[in-house]
Amino acid sequence: MLFRSWEQAPTATRGTGAGGGVDRWPGVARVADHVGVEHLLVTRHALVRRVLTEAETYRPDNALDAVTPMPVAALRTLAAHRFRLPPTLANNGGASHPGIRALVADALHPTRVAAQRDWLAALVRRRVAELDATLTTGAPVDLHAGLAADLPLLVLARLVELPDAPVAAVKDFARAALELFWAPLDTDRQQALAAEVGRFHRVLREFAATGGGLAASLRAAGHPPDVVVGALFFLLVAGQETTSQFLTLLMHRLTGEPAVLAGLRDGSVAVADVVEEGLRLEPPIVTWRRVAAVDTTLGGTAVPAGTSIVLWLARAGRDPAMVDSPDEFRPGQRGSRRHLAFGAGAHRCVGDQLARMEAATVVAEAAPLLAGVRVLRPPRYPDNLTFRMPDAFLVGR
Repeated sequence: MLFRSWEQAPTATRGTGAGGGVDRWPGVARVADHVGVEHLLVTRHALVRRVLTEAETYRPDNALDAVTPMPVAALRTLAAHRFRLPPTLANNGGASHPGIRALVADALHPTRVAAQRDWLAALVRRRVAELDATLTTGAPVDLHAGLAADLPLLVLARLVELPDAPVAAVKDFARAALELFWAPLDTDRQQALAAEVGRFHRVLREFAATGGGLAASLRAAGHPPDVVVGALFFLLVAGQETTSQFLTLLMHRLTGEPAVLAGLRDGSVAVADVVEEGLRLEPPIVTWRRVAAVDTTLGGTAVPAGTSIVLWLARAGRDPAMVDSPDEFRPGQRGSRRHLAFGAGAHRCVGDQLARMEAATVVAEAAPLLAGVRVLRPPRYPDNLTFRMPDAFLVGR
């Protein structure tokens, strides 16, 4: 259920809160994952937001717990590469979090982000022209690989002075990390992923010791090497991979929304509204996790301390209590901007303005191209608790 049914509302089983019984839209439901571990699945917008904002009651300590428990062999492989991820950003509920977050926020300050817009628009324009020329010959194109996959990484590299590693290697590392920690896996696959993640962790460790930009700022603030590595890890995984996923998800959705594309062309639909509606309906992060720090209740359901909580961010964006037309792509509708694609509270995504700028640029430049294509193969998504991870998006004229 936790992997293949993200497009379906669950049927409450027990512990659904006030009213009890069976409800197509339970606020809280108990579900088991592929290894039999029980989680509290939270779907209602108000309840999801409550968990995200009540930091003392619901902690982020389990954010990086592997969904599939790692075997000894994989753990030894990670240890051999000195792989460690101490509390830094998404997994940090301690006193060091505000200071680390402030340094990352400064690197991704809206003014610095805005300064990248013209450069990015020119790059996207060139790529769209190349894709259009290929389509004109009658050949198909992959909009994920040809347009979306590496754009966020290229922008991020300019903002935070990322290590000088080949783009393909960084992308492979990021996807490997998303799979290793958040996917249902067999032991052979875990071992292979552990080796790949461990090797790149060594690159990050070397850069953390000598690199400029954000790495230098973290060192200057007195943070130990493991914290610098952890911050770089989160940026490379969450700071760019999720945005490239969203760009592909949004482009795919727009190919099925001709009225929206027409509105973009004639100016009756705002690009910013399209991005927000895309974040509401097609977020790249479908869930996030918290753990109850104390005994509490949520939506009328008892939540003992230590309970694993899965927040269904994507379903919260379609809560009828929050938006007029939950399943329709209607840019600018009431509630469209209240989505939780970037989370909420102390751990709200620090790169939200960067992601919005990148998505708005791609929508503005690629809308005419999207209006003139047909989908040959939509993106496919591997089983994953949290991330969509589209592979390819093939279109033809």
